[in-house]
Amino acid sequence: MAQSTTPPAMDLALVSVFAALIAAFSLTPAIPVGPLGVPLTLQTLAITVTGLVLGAWRGFLATLLYVVVGLAGLPVLAGGKAGLGVMAGPTAGYLISFPIAAAATGALAAYFLRRGFRAQYLWLVVAGLVPALLIVTPLGIAGFVVNAHMDLLHAIGVALAYVPGDIAKVFAAAGIAVAVHKAFPALLAAPVPATA
Repeated sequence: MAQSTTPPAMDLALVSVFAALIAAFSLTPAIPVGPLGVPLTLQTLAITVTGLVLGAWRGFLATLLYVVVGLAGLPVLAGGKAGLGVMAGPTAGYLISFPIAAAATGALAAYFLRRGFRAQYLWLVVAGLVPALLIVTPLGIAGFVVNAHMDLLHAIGVALAYVPGDIAKVFAAAGIAVAVHKAFPALLAAPVPATA
């Protein structure tokens, strides 16, 4: 894995700022969805942006910092929730998935950006969609099965209600990330973006 080209103080600042960004997006008014009332927020948008912009390890650390701060008691999780008790709730699988998904999103984004692939926006969409569908959704389902005592098919049905919104948020996150990387191409040691 290529090393960051930014100084450690800048890495620390980026991790802190993006953890705060995720917290801010998580506290936007939530829309309860499904029988469990699991909130639909902009949290996953911020997590995807974090991975796409910061890359694997900084994206992982920023998202992990956000989750740890919430579990430590600061009301920064979706709906203003906080504390270890959240891990006994139906959203626990999603919380566990977030740092892993940010790392995977960041790794894919860095791979595509460093190789100067054409149609950068579409490749960043892929970098966001793969972890959203293969990490966040399955771990969210696992949380429903374990903590909400749902049977697997019911849990899948509940989780699928969030997928269209998650896909839309990935498309938005990729647009934000393209703009950031055009302004700061050295952020992931990426080459100048190629035109489509």
